[in-house]
Amino acid sequence: MLTLKLIMTPLLIASVTLVGRRWGAGVSGWLMGFPLISGPVSVFLALQYGRAFAARAAVGTLGGQASVCVFCLAYCLVSRRAGWPVSAVLAIAAFFAATFLWNAASLPLLPTVIIDVVVVVLILLLIPRRQAPEGTVATPRWDIPARMLVATAFVVGLTTFAASLGAQLSGLLSPFPTFSTVIAVFTHHQQGADTASQLLRGVVVGTFSFLGFFLAVALLLPVAPMFWTYLAATAVSVGVNSLALRFVRRAVQSIPG
Repeated sequence: MLTLKLIMTPLLIASVTLVGRRWGAGVSGWLMGFPLISGPVSVFLALQYGRAFAARAAVGTLGGQASVCVFCLAYCLVSRRAGWPVSAVLAIAAFFAATFLWNAASLPLLPTVIIDVVVVVLILLLIPRRQAPEGTVATPRWDIPARMLVATAFVVGLTTFAASLGAQLSGLLSPFPTFSTVIAVFTHHQQGADTASQLLRGVVVGTFSFLGFFLAVALLLPVAPMFWTYLAATAVSVGVNSLALRFVRRAVQSIPG
């Protein structure tokens, strides 16, 4: 799994950055909603520990994604009055607080999904819609390599730290919003808080795709072959995120200039 993250993380960071420059921060955030790393990790868990284990892990992953949405909300609210260092630190603290509470509850699948949907909808209502500045921002040539390096170092550090803490705390750290943190911080520093907020709003919208994927995995994996389970989960994820993309575009267009 570490090898997967080391390969996928810099590629995804570069892809998300380029998408954001071409189609806007909201679409960039939406792209991060796809389970591009957690999905393959789920497959590896099923192969290594069995389908029942991976199905139970999918329920925990669904809960962890709610903590990511809390991170996005905290960053957007704090960034209205503070710079990226304070915004990032307080957003990460909010993520850990939400993860701690979620871990203490240990809810089954149905309550987890219901709470997730409620959390996502409430956060979308609470995140202020802001108009990102028009025009392109000149960035140095080292920008994308720096993002890739920072994100990869983040993943290596977290993985090493989590491994020394055992299974429980390792699980708490597994949904850490590495992509969202790195992309939001660079976007905030270079393009301002409004663009960073638009990006993180897109991340929350993309969460519906994430929920669809792991809901399908949790329901189908105990009773269906792995191939058909993950194929169906991928189809659900793509379908849900296609609808979510329309929402992102309409939301951006509805913001008064």
